[in-house]
Parts: sequence; structure tokens; C-alpha cells
Amino acid sequence: MTRTARSVRRRRTLAAGASLAVTALALAACSSGGGNNNANGGSSPTGSSSIDCSKYDQFKDISGKTVHVYTSIVDPEAQAHIDSYKPFTDCTGVKINYESSREQEAQLPVRVQAGNPPDIAIVNQPGLLRTLVRQFHALKPAPDAVSKEVDENFSPAWKDYGTVDGTFYAAPYDANVKSFVWYSPKAFKDAGYEVPKTWDDLLTLSNKIASDIGGPPWCAGVESGDATGWPGTDWIEDMVLRTAGPDVYNQWTEHKIPFNDPKIVAAWDEAAKILKNDKMVNAGLGDVRSIATTSWTDAGQGILTGTCWLHRAANFYAAQWPEGTDVSPNGDVWAFYLPAKTEDEHPTLVAGPFIAAFNDKPEVQAFQTYLASTDWSNTKAKATPGGGWVSANKHLDPSLLANDFDRYVYSVLTDPKTVAGYDASDQMPSAVGSGTFWTGIVNWLTGQSTQQVVDQIENSWPSS
Repeated sequence: MTRTARSVRRRRTLAAGASLAVTALALAACSSGGGNNNANGGSSPTGSSSIDCSKYDQFKDISGKTVHVYTSIVDPEAQAHIDSYKPFTDCTGVKINYESSREQEAQLPVRVQAGNPPDIAIVNQPGLLRTLVRQFHALKPAPDAVSKEVDENFSPAWKDYGTVDGTFYAAPYDANVKSFVWYSPKAFKDAGYEVPKTWDDLLTLSNKIASDIGGPPWCAGVESGDATGWPGTDWIEDMVLRTAGPDVYNQWTEHKIPFNDPKIVAAWDEAAKILKNDKMVNAGLGDVRSIATTSWTDAGQGILTGTCWLHRAANFYAAQWPEGTDVSPNGDVWAFYLPAKTEDEHPTLVAGPFIAAFNDKPEVQAFQTYLASTDWSNTKAKATPGGGWVSANKHLDPSLLANDFDRYVYSVLTDPKTVAGYDASDQMPSAVGSGTFWTGIVNWLTGQSTQQVVDQIENSWPSS
């Protein structure tokens, strides 16, 4: 799929890409007596900084070097990322050339084949990471310094997702949590409803609301332009994690079991208890079939008007609420964790990009090390005052995050009970993950049976 389409899934990409050099950026990262910035935004590596510069001594004299970073993160989000690199430049004197493009995902393999890769690419899913390793043999294993940072700062699952065929290549960059249900705390309080603790509790609550209001409580939408269908894949992935468990989930994403395995069929049928049930959806929007034509960005807005009570969507749906909406535990909208079969289980659907390197120059390895560090996570949090950014780095200072919701998302990511399952469609071959899985969701919502859909998707899986 195009990066434009996938960016909607990961967060919000709003403007055209640009190639930018990090120059005298606005983030005040240096303490008093800070680095002596030159006209290109570099500084003397001897200047003091608010981060620990000593860890970059191992990379020797890299001052004056340039690292080219290629990413899909475009303006206006790009500036916060650029700003977050300044402490590294102040420490090392290495300049960062930041190039962003909505077509990065499609163009990156082309540039690799042409012998013109960037130094580093922010790769948006493990599936592309595997392609770059297995098909193009293009990536360099992460150095020991990066491996050490990841071991110290992230749960093992995040390192696993940056590992291909037993070799660790890429540290996680930032993260999203998709296992949320949006609701109105005010409406729940007025009606006497409580946040459910298990999946059965959620089904019981859904039936209770449906009975009380005389209509469906859930709203949903999977229309997203060229990416129509993707929000439905998140529903299915969450159900596989909850009904079959993380081990089966990982086997499914890697095609170690077929897409139409009975355990996967059971997960689709569990999701159907809501998504294919006219008594459950589509609140204020139509019947089940209307889900296929309802915009993902608009689907949950009925929570604010009282026409919808429950909407499953990722943390980045927070950006869809109108300005002035009280997003708080007692406010207009909030989200609760999509519960599992028992309170003790905490499977969680996550996503996020990875830091892939195409060469092993010292300055590149130094920058990889910085991006895997707590110093970078804390700096990035400071550089994102508008919110909507979270890391899975368990040593990030949550007080630096912009708002209570971001802190809540962070608490879910770093909860010791959380078992992270990385977005399955982002791990599958693109012909499936952003192809037949998406179209299969639409076909399923508009009339095809579960078995028909999963058989079609299984038959589309590439043979190699």
C-alpha cells in the first residue's frame, strides 16, 4: 500500500514531504554554556548538552559528518522529529539531513535497487524490514551499542520485531496502541454503566445498552480512500490475540499456519458478534453494510452527540476529536482497554516504525544509538507539546508527555502485563496485508461469509 494510506493507520500525515537539513533548530536542548552552533546547525562536540554525550565517544571523531535520514513523517509532524535530533548534533557535531516523503515506502526499495539508499530509513512495519533483509540484502545489523540500548529500554517483544532470521537490525522508534474502545465517561456515569473488565463483560454491556436505547450502541467505519478496509483488520487482529493467543497470532502473521486456520475463523466469528450484528452496529450511521462506506475518521463522532456509545480505534483517533473536546477520564470522551477473556490477560495490538541502517559508518551507528536511547525519547516528548506521540521506552519520563491521554497510552505500552502483538497486516506480504485482507474486510461486511473471505485471502498468499 502507499505510505499515504498507511500513515492514516499509524498517526496523521497531513502535508507534502520535504527535504530538510537540521539547522539551528528551535528546541532548547543545551544547558547553560551549550554547544557553539555553526551556520549549518552543527556544533562543537566539546560543547555541553543536556544529554549524556559520553556514550558517543566510542564512535571517535565524527564531527562534521552528515547522516541522511529518509522517512514518511512529513510536515507538520516532521518539525518535532527534526527538533529532537538537535542534542545529538550538539554532542557530536554530526549534521542530520532529514528527507520526508509520502511515497517513502514505495520509493525506498527503488532507491535501494538503484544503489542510492539513505543512511537510515524510518521503516514503518516489520514486513518491509524483512523484505529489505531477505530480498535486497540491504540492511546492516544493528551495532552492539544499539542492542544494549534496546535491551535496557524496551520489552523483548519490541526487539523481536526488529529482528530478522535471528539477527537484530532495527530498534523501535515510536509506538501506537490499537486496543482501545472510545466512549463518553459522562454518558456512562449518567446511565450507570461501568467500564467492562473482560470480553464477555463487554458483550454483556453492549447488549444492555442496546436494550436500554432501543438501537445499536457501536459505531464503526472502514472507508479510508485507497486504504479502505484497514480499520477492520485491526478488529480481527485484536480478536486473534484474544481468542487464540499471542503464539497462534505470531504463527498466523508469518504464515506458519494458514490464514483460514480454524482458530483464525473463530476470531473472525468473535468479531462478527459486534461487526456483523445489526443489533450492535452501526449506531446513527446505518446497518452493518454501512461500515464499509463510513469514513474511519468520522465513524466515532457520534459519541459526542449521543448517537454512539462505543467505538474501537487506536490511540491516534484522539486527533479526530474537534478542538475543545474534553478528552479525560471524566470528560466528553476517553478510551478503555479492549478487554481480553480474563482480567489477568493483557494482549495488546501495537504498531510503530523501526530504525533501519544501510551502512555501518561510525556516524550512522552513533545516530542509531541516540534514537534508541532514553535521551532521545525524552527529547522527542518535549518537542511534541501538541501531543499524540508516545514511545514504548520504559524509561521515558511520562511527565514530559503532552497530556493525560498520552500518559495513559504509555502506561498501557509499558505495563508488565502487556503482551504486545505487532499489527499483523503490517507484517504480512503487501499483497495480503494491504491487499486481500483489506478487500476481504469489505467483502465480509457487505455479505460474504467468514469462510469465503478467509479462503480467498489464504489463496492469495504469495508462494515465495
